[in-house]
Amino acid sequence: MHSRVHLIAIGGSAMHNLAIALHQKGLTVTGSDDEIVEPSRSRLASHGLLPDAIGWDEGRISAALDAVIVGMHARADNPELLRAQALNLPVYSYPEYLLEQTRHKKRLVVGGSHGKTTITSMILHVLSQLGVETDFMVGAQLEGFDCMVKLSPGEGLAVIEGDEYLSSPIDRRPKFHLYRPHIALISGIAWDHINVFPTFENYLDQFRIFISLIEPGGVLVYAADDPHVSALADEAGITARLVPYHVPKYRIEAGQAVLETAVGDVPLKIFGRHNLQNLEGARLACREAGISDEAFYSAIRSFRGASRRLERVASHATGTMFRDFAHSPSKLRATAAAVREAYPHHRLVACMELHTFSSLNDNFLDEYAGTMDPADSALVYFNPHTVKHKKLPGIDPARVEAAFGKGRVEVFTDSAALSKRLAGMEWTHTNLLMLSSGNFDGIDFNALGQRLFGNG
Repeated sequence: MHSRVHLIAIGGSAMHNLAIALHQKGLTVTGSDDEIVEPSRSRLASHGLLPDAIGWDEGRISAALDAVIVGMHARADNPELLRAQALNLPVYSYPEYLLEQTRHKKRLVVGGSHGKTTITSMILHVLSQLGVETDFMVGAQLEGFDCMVKLSPGEGLAVIEGDEYLSSPIDRRPKFHLYRPHIALISGIAWDHINVFPTFENYLDQFRIFISLIEPGGVLVYAADDPHVSALADEAGITARLVPYHVPKYRIEAGQAVLETAVGDVPLKIFGRHNLQNLEGARLACREAGISDEAFYSAIRSFRGASRRLERVASHATGTMFRDFAHSPSKLRATAAAVREAYPHHRLVACMELHTFSSLNDNFLDEYAGTMDPADSALVYFNPHTVKHKKLPGIDPARVEAAFGKGRVEVFTDSAALSKRLAGMEWTHTNLLMLSSGNFDGIDFNALGQRLFGNG
């Protein structure tokens, strides 16, 4: 049993939550980083876990430590990591340590290129509403939760968002390969992280391996409408019990989705086919964890969505501004289609930022063809300095326009010009959808919403 742990790169969004969770479990926790920004800084400080000095110091590493956990932000030649290796201390990646802490629990792991944060959030919301204690790890801040990692002694359930990105600078396995689920869920597969998985086949293989790592007697809950997921589930040699799911039956009433279920109508606070498909996956995963459908439907009514997933920023009588974390092609298409379906009589302006390594890569741009088509007006922004910072070849705005569909999008490389364009539009009977994992280089979403939509 570990009692003293040190986290290298403690300031990361996942790492600082892990630090707080271990501290709350009663372990002695120290950490280090070369940069700690908000909200990690304040949250670590509030628990007395903020390092006394910024930077790496091998003097923090001693034989008294039971474990060293290294975050993805650290490098393989980090002096603290090298010192830990020289002392033969147990060194874990973030996901390895999560497995270590949940080894005696029933692990429910949610994977997929899109929807995994939302599905994990739905499951945790339902369990919380029903008073079911569970360990968890999720990548987004959820309403009603202080810390997004919880680890407790003993047995029980652990709900984990299974990211396919690499585990650590010295462990190149995808994170979700280390969790060994008893209940696995795959929400959908669409090529991503091309800096790590250079071909779609290589990316697909990671999900094939994930399925093979389900514990004996385990179950795979999967989105049967996704052709790639469905094809993997059909492959020979899978020993897990298969539980497919589809978009459930529903209708839209005044912008609100209403599920039509065996236990009656269930009005929801979320909308969009992709969200409802995610909900169906969450229901079946919860059923495998012992939650009845009646209990699930009762609890899910109050779910407002994960942070930055179709989040309402501002509105007036005939229009709403939404923000969404969506940046990959499949997420873009699904989110724009969701707003279009919920508000069929409103104009839709969709504005997205190319911000990630994949989205700014010329070899990947053509994946965006048609993704903004549900919008009446589509605007795409990227910062040439970001492209340069990621050490990628420069991108011509005309190339971006051609990728999305010539004549279908306006391309901007200046954040102020984009804001001016939005301010000059008419917002009566119109919705605005802002799509990015970034912030369009400093656009204040709340201030923009106030300017365009007021207080409603």
